[in-house]
Amino acid sequence: MRIVIPVYDQVDMLDVCGPSEMFGWPTLPGPDPQRRMFQVDLVAEKPGLVTFNSGFVFQVSAGLDPPRPADALWVPGGDPDSLKRIIAEGDKSPYLDFLKRQARQSKWICSVCEGALLLAAAGLLDGFLATTHWAFIPYLMAYHPAVRIADGHPRFVVDRDRLTGGGISSGLDESLKLIELLAGQDTAISVQQTTQYYPEPPVASAIPNVITTPMLHPPPHSPGAPR
Repeated sequence: MRIVIPVYDQVDMLDVCGPSEMFGWPTLPGPDPQRRMFQVDLVAEKPGLVTFNSGFVFQVSAGLDPPRPADALWVPGGDPDSLKRIIAEGDKSPYLDFLKRQARQSKWICSVCEGALLLAAAGLLDGFLATTHWAFIPYLMAYHPAVRIADGHPRFVVDRDRLTGGGISSGLDESLKLIELLAGQDTAISVQQTTQYYPEPPVASAIPNVITTPMLHPPPHSPGAPR
C-alpha cells in the first residue's frame, strides 16, 4: 500500500518522521520478514535538500510529479512562514495543485497539525469535520468557515475519507488509526506493541484557550482570506 507525503522547506520533523516510523513496521506475510506492507513516498516541493523546522536537513529526490494512485495522501504541518508562502500562491501554487490532483487518486486524504491549513487552502476540507493544532483552530474558523471544527481538541478525526490530526505528536495516534483503517486492527496493535507506544507523559496540563494564532493574518488575496 502506498502513502504519499509531500514535504516542503521548514516542514515539521515529527509530522513526517513519526508517522513514517509507524508506517515502516507492518510487514507482509511470507518468507521475507523485511517485506513491508506500506511504501512511503516522500515528494518535495523542490527536490533536493529539504530543511526541517528543527534545522535538520534531509534529501528528497522526487518532486511533485504527476500524481499516481495511492492509499493515502499525508500532509504534514510546518513553519507558519512556509505555510503563508504556499497559501499566498493560491492557484499558482504547485504544492496546492499537487494536493488537489493527488487527492483525486487517494483513498484517504490526511493531514497532521497545520497540514490541515494546506488541505483547507486546496479546498479539500470544505464540509468535513476536522481538527488541527490548537493554536491554528482560530485561523480555520476565520478563513475557512466551510470547515467544521471538531469539539474538544481530539487527537484525530475521521470524517468519510478524511483523516485529520491535532498538533505534532497527534500524528503518532493518527498514523496508527490510518494503519487500522488500511490494514486492520490486528496490524495496528502489532505496530503499537513493536514501537512500545503506550505514552505516559511525566507532566499533566490542559490545552489553552486561544483566540489569536500565528496564521491569523495571511496575505490579503490568499484562498479563504476575507476580501
